Amino acid sequence: MTAKHADLAEKFIADEPRTNWHDETLWFVREKRDKAAHGIPEWEQLREWGSQIKNHSLSNLSVYLKEFEEKATANGIQIHWAANGEEHNQIIHQIIRKHHIQKIVKSKSMLTEECHLNDYLAHRGIEVVDTDLGERIVQLRNEPPSHIVLPAIHLKKQDVSETFHEHLHTEKGNNDPQYLTEAARQHLRNKFVESDLAITGVNFAIAETGGFVVCTNEGNADMGAHTAPVHIACMGFEKLIPKAEHLSVFLRLLARSATGQPITTFSSHFKNQEQDKKCIL
Repeated sequence: MTAKHADLAEKFIADEPRTNWHDETLWFVREKRDKAAHGIPEWEQLREWGSQIKNHSLSNLSVYLKEFEEKATANGIQIHWAANGEEHNQIIHQIIRKHHIQKIVKSKSMLTEECHLNDYLAHRGIEVVDTDLGERIVQLRNEPPSHIVLPAIHLKKQDVSETFHEHLHTEKGNNDPQYLTEAARQHLRNKFVESDLAITGVNFAIAETGGFVVCTNEGNADMGAHTAPVHIACMGFEKLIPKAEHLSVFLRLLARSATGQPITTFSSHFKNQEQDKKCIL
């Protein structure tokens, strides 16, 4: 039985020094976000435009979903429709069996997290390797992400060092972030090279072009999609926008609100697919 949030929170805040450190870390991120937001005079206008575009898309969803499917199919992307999380997971499992897939890498996807895809596949003897650094850390610890953007923000570098020593056989007690990051990079590089399937999320899907955009700071979505012969992109309807020109609004909003950056390091556009690529909505 999954522990309740209140019980887990009570356990976490019992350690007052750690709680104070965690609060300071979260406020540091929030301050970065506020500085980035107020650093451009048109911030509120961008938010209003973004809201209007999303409201328009949702109000005309049947039109834009049909247009996206037609354009994506013409681009060589195969569309699958899922009514709920269970059906979403079943579709992915069917694709895995069809292609005799053994090794899977996955970049950040809140949809697959909500659908409990990893657990679904694990119960069927299939391992999924999360390649976002924070998500890989919590995956090794058998913990769920603690934050939608910063999945391992509840952990200190000493915690990461202990986890990597246990699972990646790094030097015990070495808490140097550069050393730990390099160890993770080498560990994940092998996973990318050996992968048969890459699963990614979708930040934006464009009805006009039938393409989609995946934003990361680590480039792990790109590594997976370009090394694995099969790419599955999982998205909810809310990711749909009408035109490519609307990306200029959302890409300026996204990273500023998430991490306080002007833009994500990698904003990757997927459109024409020569390999076996699929999109599940």
